[in-house]
Amino acid sequence: MIPKISIIKEQKEDCSTATLFEKSERPELTFFTEREQEFIKKTLAKDPVCTIHRVPELYFLAEIDDSKESYLQLELARKAGSGLFSVLKEKEIQTVQLSVDSPVLAAAFMEGLLLSTYRFDKYKKEKDNFNLEQVFIICDKITDEQVVELTTITRAVFAARDLVNEPLSFLNATQFSKEMERMGTEAGFSVEVFSKQKIEALKMGGLLAVNKGSIDPPTFNILEWKPANAQNKQPVVLVGKGVVYDTGGMSLKPTANSMDYMKSDMAGAAVMLSTLYAVAKNKLPIHVVALIPATDNRPDGNAYVPGDVITMFDGTTVEVRNTDAEGRLILADALSYAKKYNPQLVIDCATLTGAADIVAGPHGAVVMGNSLEDLEKLKASGQKTYERLIEVPLWEEYAKALKSNIADLNNLGSRDGQATIAGKFLEYFTDYKWIHIDAASTSYFKEANHYQPAGGTGFGVRLLYSFLYDSVSKPSE
Repeated sequence: MIPKISIIKEQKEDCSTATLFEKSERPELTFFTEREQEFIKKTLAKDPVCTIHRVPELYFLAEIDDSKESYLQLELARKAGSGLFSVLKEKEIQTVQLSVDSPVLAAAFMEGLLLSTYRFDKYKKEKDNFNLEQVFIICDKITDEQVVELTTITRAVFAARDLVNEPLSFLNATQFSKEMERMGTEAGFSVEVFSKQKIEALKMGGLLAVNKGSIDPPTFNILEWKPANAQNKQPVVLVGKGVVYDTGGMSLKPTANSMDYMKSDMAGAAVMLSTLYAVAKNKLPIHVVALIPATDNRPDGNAYVPGDVITMFDGTTVEVRNTDAEGRLILADALSYAKKYNPQLVIDCATLTGAADIVAGPHGAVVMGNSLEDLEKLKASGQKTYERLIEVPLWEEYAKALKSNIADLNNLGSRDGQATIAGKFLEYFTDYKWIHIDAASTSYFKEANHYQPAGGTGFGVRLLYSFLYDSVSKPSE
């Protein structure tokens, strides 16, 4: 539950207080006793956080090293906000006031606090009953509009986390489409769901092939936010991989650390859906379309197999070398479909390759694309939100491994450079400005990391919202 947030002008008495300040501008500590002041100084000399507990109130002080780069200061503030939540939860304190002079640091501090309130206990008999109920902000330059925007973005991140955490027993492709419709109704964007019959009529061979082993039908989902005051004449199209569960198909995955967490293989789709939710709910003046192909990938008696040749939506033939390279097949159909919108830019996001995990680890996602200007802007948004991106090149040499003796392409390529080879496969289906994000290593964590919980992380929602807000919604000079 996200707490109620209010802006106040003066500090309240008898209320737990969290103060965030820059190291070079440490405030006077006259409110505290001499012993407390000495304790605070000693603690802050070796740790950026200090807590004083005067029952029943708590005083939390966090010092930001302002000699670091600005984006690192923002992340330190988020981590301080997460640390504050941990202390409040431990002490069962449900109301707190935040005192921060810098509006930028105040927003990041609050963001870390809010993101840390997430929990997913839908299937637990014993629920976590702690709720942070009220947060007061003492900062002259924070506005109510900023608070509403941040709260909405947080809800969007939570929605993405919830979807990733849901098991296949609940979230098959059909139910995923229902969740899209529910979120569309709530935020005000349109949702059109193509049934299997419609997908067959469109001859989306990639999506249909991956779905052949499933007892559940696939869906192809078109989400659109098109306000009257949109600043972009051509839409930005977001494409998300919606494999609600991936066994690897006939190229079956081993279980340990591979199939175990494959309910998260639709994280790219969850991120694109939730980004559109935040954009629409906050009424950004941007025309945005999201395309989400959804299915599971299972090894049934009628499943597609290595050696099959399939015909994609655009007529390209693909030799299947590995049925576990399925994400690129359903994304390729969506990327081809995106051409009908004459897009300004297309961004796809997917948990696509284990190779991306090897490149970036849990610290960032792999990115590549053909629009250098947009790539630089997106990476800048990644720094600001600390959802960082590592760019890899799309050299032509990587395409050689995708050649086939019997079809236009094969779907696997070689082991070396697999993250880029997967990107080269997708690039074949584009003729517009395009960026590909492989978030295989950042979408699902086995252990919590500050404000990112164990399970679905929602990585990418804040990144893409920031990019759309900064690079698309503002009128050109």
